Amino acid sequence: MRSKRLDEQDIDRVIEMAWEDRTPFEAIFIQFGLKEQDVIRLMQRELKPSSWRLWRARVQGRATKHAKLRNFSEGRHKCSRQRAISNNKISKR
Repeated sequence: MRSKRLDEQDIDRVIEMAWEDRTPFEAIFIQFGLKEQDVIRLMQRELKPSSWRLWRARVQGRATKHAKLRNFSEGRHKCSRQRAISNNKISKR
């Protein structure tokens, strides 16, 4: 892991990013300086054993967790039924 120790808030954010399907390990490295193996160790240390097994099964072989394996280059998925929020007004009103 990087020389600076992560505080509790950073650890929570890394865990959140690691669970997200479309957040690649490269994004975690850029933001926190943690390589994929460091993230794996952090997850194993911080999660309950059952959660750890679920996460590992979910992440192994998932192309979206590795920038080089992704089939899209930029942007993020947006559902065609999702409404845009403009001028801080709630779109359902």
